[in-house]
Amino acid sequence: MEGITVGVNNLNIMDSSASNNNNKKNRIQVSNTKKPLFFYVNLAKRYMQQYNEVELSALGMAIATVVTIAEILKNNGLAVEKKIMTSTIDMREESGGRPVQKAKIEILLGKSEKFDELMAAAAAEDALENEEQS
Repeated sequence: MEGITVGVNNLNIMDSSASNNNNKKNRIQVSNTKKPLFFYVNLAKRYMQQYNEVELSALGMAIATVVTIAEILKNNGLAVEKKIMTSTIDMREESGGRPVQKAKIEILLGKSEKFDELMAAAAAEDALENEEQS
């Protein structure tokens, strides 16, 4: 019993949401009202080019948007699913309002094996289109 007490006294509790969320450079927090869907798809591609993986995060109604973005990237052969995390968080509707629980999802995507090849082909295709328009 004494060993358990010592172990509990030495336990360090860290708030993972405070320490991890704010310093992740490869995280995209998705809203379903602020930007169009393909803004996030293209941003995720850029983040994968830069960091080799991207974390898509959303709350509440924006969860469907995050899942759609992840599926577009996976179905186009650009990304592989590494991890999916779900949770609920407490939020206040307005200042002084009652606390409300919101669903949260975080999807970690990594580059597929063909990512660089597919991105190079898309860039070449864009260059051809721009040449034809000139």
